[in-house]
Amino acid sequence: MLPAFHNEPLTDFTKSENVEAFRAALDRVKADIGQTYPLVIGGQRISADSTFTSINPSRPAEVLGQFVSGTKEHADKALQAAEAAFKTWQYVPAAERARTLLRAAAEMRRRKHEFSATMVLEVGKSWVEADADTAEAIDFLEYYARQAVRIADVSHMLAPNPPEQLSLTNIPLGVGVIIPPWNFALAIPTGMVAAAIVSGNTVIFKPASQSPWIAYKLAELLWQSGVPGGVLNFLTGPGSTTGGYLVAHPRIRFVGFTGSKEVGVWIHETAAKVQPGQIWLKRTILEMGGKDAIVVDETANLEQAAQGIVVSAFGYQGQKCSAASRAIIVDAVYDQVVNRVVELAEQITVGVTDYPESWMGPVIDAKALKTMMDYVEIGTQEGKLLTGGQTIDTPEGGYFLQPTIFGDVPPEGRLAQEEIFGPVLAVIRAADYEHALAIANNTEFGLTGGVYSTDHARLEQARREFHVGNLYFNRKCTGALVGVHPFGGFNMSGTDSKAGGPDYLLLFTQQKTVAEKL
Repeated sequence: MLPAFHNEPLTDFTKSENVEAFRAALDRVKADIGQTYPLVIGGQRISADSTFTSINPSRPAEVLGQFVSGTKEHADKALQAAEAAFKTWQYVPAAERARTLLRAAAEMRRRKHEFSATMVLEVGKSWVEADADTAEAIDFLEYYARQAVRIADVSHMLAPNPPEQLSLTNIPLGVGVIIPPWNFALAIPTGMVAAAIVSGNTVIFKPASQSPWIAYKLAELLWQSGVPGGVLNFLTGPGSTTGGYLVAHPRIRFVGFTGSKEVGVWIHETAAKVQPGQIWLKRTILEMGGKDAIVVDETANLEQAAQGIVVSAFGYQGQKCSAASRAIIVDAVYDQVVNRVVELAEQITVGVTDYPESWMGPVIDAKALKTMMDYVEIGTQEGKLLTGGQTIDTPEGGYFLQPTIFGDVPPEGRLAQEEIFGPVLAVIRAADYEHALAIANNTEFGLTGGVYSTDHARLEQARREFHVGNLYFNRKCTGALVGVHPFGGFNMSGTDSKAGGPDYLLLFTQQKTVAEKL
């Protein structure tokens, strides 16, 4: 009997011993910089002449590792390995599969700072953000292990029929491709891969090209914890020759994806088309982003609201699908809240994330920075630049952007409608609370949202009418906890998959009923 699930505690970096331990982990990880990492297919390490680099966005000249540019031939080989492994893995008891996740969780907990330090270097996370990412990954391993055992056999839910012996089981789908993002570079891949394999499926793990280093460390951990090589196949490379090719392949049974709306829509369309020789309808599990809003009315605790907006908008440089990229404030308190938000944003320390004092680090790469600067230019035409809007030059040459806030942005403007995925906040003035809710709902997305108000009737109205998958009252709109806040959104935010929730594993299974007449 496993103990009840509890979320992994975060590291207290006000304690000197934790700071020293993290610095030591950074040193250990830096000692591995510059290695070349293979594909791993069916347990076999495969090298190739064609490679790409993973770089440190704080120091773009620093190459962290070289990774193989996989081909269609590699993808086919991975599919064959996964199919062969599925023949036996699907029949491994759920409790045994769950134990592999529990072993991985224990080892990740022991090496927590190592995994976090890798993300500090590879994706520019601050110490606090990286630590929370690793804690969430541990949570996914622990939580899904328990859920796999719970859902394996649900025969007890059937109504009795005395002439028959009945069973109802959740069985795996088959071979899937897992395509995670770079922003939660450990937590999201861990959750997606763990959910698929603990449910009895086999997978081809195609990590984001910006974060293959931490992805390799995750795959290595799972293999060392008892996951067979063919059950988890590690495939890096361009999307067109790896991930995209597999999405369309007739022998792929499901696709798990987290990323942009554009790619998610393409996956949904492509997977829906039945290919010659395909004998099933593919399952897609998609999480595609948001244009999340925090609403503030005149009854709110304005200091708490301002702090919640800033943390939600600029935590991890705004590179979260749950980030507050819109603050919708009623006219009566607009100026007061905006002035405080600007004041708090200007106190944020931006810098190389090796150092604990850097609250904000770099954005992920040069392409992302250019996109953000294009939106800054749009913002100067649509609203009023209140702070930021400039890149930050550093000796290391990193991709740094100031926390940027635009005021009086029109609700229909591009800055208020399009996902920027960076530290750019659009502040919108609403006539009153009803108007603010209408603005909040007026996008194609529906992922997260927040309301700051002390009016109970207004909160109840938001509970009914604010159309998002994750809604928060009088707190920030980021930081969903596994098992506490099942995460997934509506409309163009995806398929409302509710990662970290009690039903998530069902998306990787199909139900089989057996009735035996006695």
